[in-house]
Amino acid sequence: MLSWSDQGILLSKRTHGETGGIISLLTENHGRHHGYIYGAHSTRHKGLLDIGAVVNIDWSAKTNDQLGHFDIQDGENMALEFIDDPLKLSALISVTNLIENGLPEREEHVGLFWGTHALLEQMTHDYIWGAAIVMWEISFMKELGFALDFSKCAGGGVANDLIYMSPKSGCTVSREKGETYKDKLLPLPNFLINRASVTDISLSDVLIGIHMTGYFLEHWVFAQHSKGIPETRLRFARLLAQSVDHNKGT
Repeated sequence: MLSWSDQGILLSKRTHGETGGIISLLTENHGRHHGYIYGAHSTRHKGLLDIGAVVNIDWSAKTNDQLGHFDIQDGENMALEFIDDPLKLSALISVTNLIENGLPEREEHVGLFWGTHALLEQMTHDYIWGAAIVMWEISFMKELGFALDFSKCAGGGVANDLIYMSPKSGCTVSREKGETYKDKLLPLPNFLINRASVTDISLSDVLIGIHMTGYFLEHWVFAQHSKGIPETRLRFARLLAQSVDHNKGT
């Protein structure tokens, strides 16, 4: 019998049989991992089988290639703090679906686990969560081998005035070098340019960042996936755009 203990962030769940379920977790030391859980609808598991919950788990199986069983010991559901915020919930589902669809199973990604854990904490704050989503997506792509380069200008311009991102190379471009081709470049959000105070971050600026990372998620990370970029990520971008338009009209 094989077994291990770890902590994980719940990515997805589905009912299996009358009382059981199959859940997917991003674990600290064992990567993205599926497992069967008994009593999935029991009061013991109330709140701990919601998307985004952070749980302490035991896993066991007869052989390593089996699905195996999870036993949840305890945990915390930080998403309860923004359960009534449709935009944040949409962002959370987008994040968990990006991991579920983009990360190979059972491949260790300790940094991604802790980065996602930190994101859940930051999403409880109204003034930084949007920028945190953009920064998380940048880190997520880097974890999968699709790193964006913010260190220099792709056109050889000065490095202290980088305001665009090249959709071809994934490198930043300066104001001067990008002026002629700005319609073909992706603008950078202010919080990536000026390291603005967290109190200065607007949803409009977050939307610029989401458009930028969305391009690379679609054309780099999920370009070879049969289903493409997850629909939940597209839905979050649409909902964010609607929120920005609503705020402009009020």
